[in-house]
Amino acid sequence: MAVIIKTPEEIAGIKKANQIIARLYEEILPQYIKPGISTKEIDKIVDDYIRSQGAIPGCIGVPGLYNPFPAATCISVNEAVVHGIPDENIILKEGDIVSVDTVTILDGFYGDAAITYPVGEVDTETKKLLEVTEKARDIGIEQAVVGNRLGDIGHAIQSFVEKNGFSVVRDYAGHGVGKEMHEDPCVANYGRKGRGLKIEEGMVLAIEPMVNAGSYKIGMLNDGWTVVTKDGKKSAHFEHSIAIVDGKPLVLSKLD
Repeated sequence: MAVIIKTPEEIAGIKKANQIIARLYEEILPQYIKPGISTKEIDKIVDDYIRSQGAIPGCIGVPGLYNPFPAATCISVNEAVVHGIPDENIILKEGDIVSVDTVTILDGFYGDAAITYPVGEVDTETKKLLEVTEKARDIGIEQAVVGNRLGDIGHAIQSFVEKNGFSVVRDYAGHGVGKEMHEDPCVANYGRKGRGLKIEEGMVLAIEPMVNAGSYKIGMLNDGWTVVTKDGKKSAHFEHSIAIVDGKPLVLSKLD
């Protein structure tokens, strides 16, 4: 494992890339996420906005099982956990949830964050799934302090999720981010307290719990990208990129 400790200047560059995603999620997309829009249309909005900010979408062309990823962002609906391919035939409807996972590249630095939106009014269980997943991300971030270990992050996320009756996906995890989309270390969303790599000043981590309403078991569609829950129940995904600054986490993908 080769964890790259970032300088303050590098952290500033990574933050700029992440701020584009923060504006996208907080100011741009909410006005479009409604019944009747296709995931392909959402992808075009994302692509156009990223490029308008002088950045490029980092997901396009990422090597996959069969083919490179063909779109600007991963858009996953309901039982799709991650890596959903935008499609003009996937139309959002009332009560759905849709996860948008976006990567930007700006001046050689990567931003990476994800959010799950409700589409119109959702049922009580779905609303709880969204709230628990977002809170689990924030609880994990709170553990990212100098002197703690990566296992403390995973343990905090897993404990909170399972206490609320949901499950964390085991096959996908958070990671380092900086001059590459995925860097060391792997940041699992489950684990044991006091285990794993020590957290150090200057680390930049993407913390991203994927939480299923039912079993944590997953499968993959024939497109070689879209990961879905095995039991067909809904899944939510929230992600922030953070930097360890002055011994504690600084969220880079939250709008200043």
